[in-house]
Amino acid sequence: MSSSDFEHEVKLSLTVNGRRYTRTVEPRMLLADFLRHELGLTGTHVGCEHGVCGACTVQFDGEPARSCLTFAVQAQGHAISTVESLAGGPGKLSVLQEAFRECHGLQCGYCTPGILMTMQAYLAQHPDPTEAEVREALSGNLCRCTGYQHIVDAVLLAAKNLRAGAAA
Repeated sequence: MSSSDFEHEVKLSLTVNGRRYTRTVEPRMLLADFLRHELGLTGTHVGCEHGVCGACTVQFDGEPARSCLTFAVQAQGHAISTVESLAGGPGKLSVLQEAFRECHGLQCGYCTPGILMTMQAYLAQHPDPTEAEVREALSGNLCRCTGYQHIVDAVLLAAKNLRAGAAA
C-alpha cells in the first residue's frame, strides 16, 4: 500500500449543537479538531491528547465522550453537543454555568468546558447528588488550578437550582 491509499477524504454528516453539518474530512481527523478547526467551536479544549484530562469532553448522543480520542467520522449520523450549546444565547448562562460563576468554580478556565459537559450529563441522570457522588463523577476531569472544592460547590448549587426550577 502506498501513502496515497490513505489520503482519501470521507463525507461526514452529523448534528452539532442542534445544527446539521455536512463536510468532507480526512478519516484520521479527530472530533476535537473537526469541532475547533472545521466548525470554529473553540470551546472544546485539547489538553493531554490522551483522553486523561477531560478538557476535550463533549456529549456524544447525550453521553460524555473524549473528543481527542474520537475520530470525526465516528460521529457520522450522531448528535454532538459542545459547551457552546449550554447557554441560551449571547450574554446568557445555563443554570450550571451560573452556579460556576457564583461559586467561583473556575480559575484559568481551561478545564471548565469539559467539566461543564461532564456535569451537565451527570446532573441529568443524578438530580440530587451528594458531595461524594459529585467528586466521583468529577474524577475523570483534571483541574490544576481550583483544588475542586469550588467546582463541587458549583455542581451541588446547580443541582439544587435545577430541582427548584423543576418543582416550580
